[in-house]
Amino acid sequence: MATIDRFATDTIRKSNPHLSQLKATIEPAFYSNNATEIPTLAEAYELASHAPNTTVLDAFVANAKDLGLPEDAHILTVVDGSVVGRTAKARRILGNNPAEDAKIIPIIREEIYNSSFKPFIKGTAVVGLDEDFMVKAHITMPKEHINNLYSWLLNFQIFNDQYKRRYDASKQYDENDIFIFFDPTWRHPDYPDGLAFFDTKHNCAAILGMSYFGEIKKGTLTLAWATAARNNYVSCHGGLKIFRKEGASYVASFFGLSGSGKSTLTHAKHDDKYDIEVLHDDAFVISVEDGSSVALEPSYFDKTNDYPAGHREQDYFVTVQNCGVTLDENGHKVLVTEDIRNGNGRTVKSRYSTPNRVDKIKEPIQSIFWIMKDDALPPLVKITDPRLASILGCTLMTKRSNAENTGAGANLDALVIEPYANPFRVYPLVEDYEKFKALFDKDVDCYIINTGDFLGKKVTKEVSLGVIETVVDGKANFELFGGLPGMEYLPVEGYEVPEMSGDYAELIRDRMQFRLDYLKAFNDANPEHQIPQDALESIKTIERFIDVL
Repeated sequence: MATIDRFATDTIRKSNPHLSQLKATIEPAFYSNNATEIPTLAEAYELASHAPNTTVLDAFVANAKDLGLPEDAHILTVVDGSVVGRTAKARRILGNNPAEDAKIIPIIREEIYNSSFKPFIKGTAVVGLDEDFMVKAHITMPKEHINNLYSWLLNFQIFNDQYKRRYDASKQYDENDIFIFFDPTWRHPDYPDGLAFFDTKHNCAAILGMSYFGEIKKGTLTLAWATAARNNYVSCHGGLKIFRKEGASYVASFFGLSGSGKSTLTHAKHDDKYDIEVLHDDAFVISVEDGSSVALEPSYFDKTNDYPAGHREQDYFVTVQNCGVTLDENGHKVLVTEDIRNGNGRTVKSRYSTPNRVDKIKEPIQSIFWIMKDDALPPLVKITDPRLASILGCTLMTKRSNAENTGAGANLDALVIEPYANPFRVYPLVEDYEKFKALFDKDVDCYIINTGDFLGKKVTKEVSLGVIETVVDGKANFELFGGLPGMEYLPVEGYEVPEMSGDYAELIRDRMQFRLDYLKAFNDANPEHQIPQDALESIKTIERFIDVL
């Protein structure tokens, strides 16, 4: 077994470090008479297709039999209400606020008691698609939310006979299985936006009062990433692919928030100049030991706004969330996408949308691209100092997207910092700083790719893809970025970089100060897990350089 799902009798004691109060509260819900296992995708599809809130589109699922679905399976769609994104303010981590923990656990205990009189369903999946890293995950929820369970079993790898054999042969970890209790119908006056409560060390969580599918997808990944981080992996919210050409290979990864372009850059075919294999565009882990990488999910939870009616990508939709439906000229029920109904329309899209998918890349990673929307930066900047490379990932500057439920009045154009583009971290940030720095110390190259505007001029997708190809082909001739320590840039026609003086130098300094202010505030708030001062010094060195210009 890769993770722990049972214990020897003489170890079932309070002293067992794998047991905890929350685990002992949540896990029994999976064994109660009211919880029915959904063992196959075919059964999940059958239940979901007849659920009252389901719309069965006339389009069929491509590769249905290969996915474990009936050959005549249709694409299913559902909609949520006012909330169509993740609610970060609902998240709580056990141990961060012991006084609140003592309040929350009895609330969860009461919720699980009350729910035991209602019909629930449950499912089992594997997170991690190679024998090097596999974690078993379990989820339970009210029966009427079968669409969420169906999407969850599609998004991750359902624990079927094939994967049971692979899982049994996989590397063992001294970690619990993941257990997630999910009830969107829960309401509590103290948590009007819902509650997502994680015991990260024991791999269990209660996600309550929120129906958006992304909550349980990212909740599951949160615990899997934490497991990976404890076991010598770098946990990654990004995309990774390998370029092969004339006997050579190049492994590149792209880190950015939803809407930054990471999926576009990851899946780009580059006019077939290379033989490309894609690991994933959202969730993977990198081995600190050998640089290999493993995908965590077979499917993609993709935005639908770029896929209007008739678009090829719709052929690979399996489930759809928060899109409109209308009738076409033949009277068929079809999707209304492009975020007409609301922002952040989504689909669980099958792996077959990417014919060159792989689940592991054994070749070590060679480059990391931090995707930023910082108008002070040209299309491509190379970072040559490992400390600066990691700290700029730690202060990854971008803009929010409508994948997040930020509340009314939020400015989606405002620059924000999201360390390593991963808002789902539940372990100390300094661990990511040290692990990414370790990769850069091993000669992994670091780049900042600006997919926003540069001094008011939009950086197009074609420019972004072009600078990546220049790097992959070994033809990138970088120049000093105004003499800034540890930074170079790639000259690109139409995006000329001004002299490092006057207003431009001040803009760069302001952006660095924004990052430094974030780090100082973070260290003040986290005295036990501070980012090292020498990392902050790498930014201060840039500021001092500008100050003496």
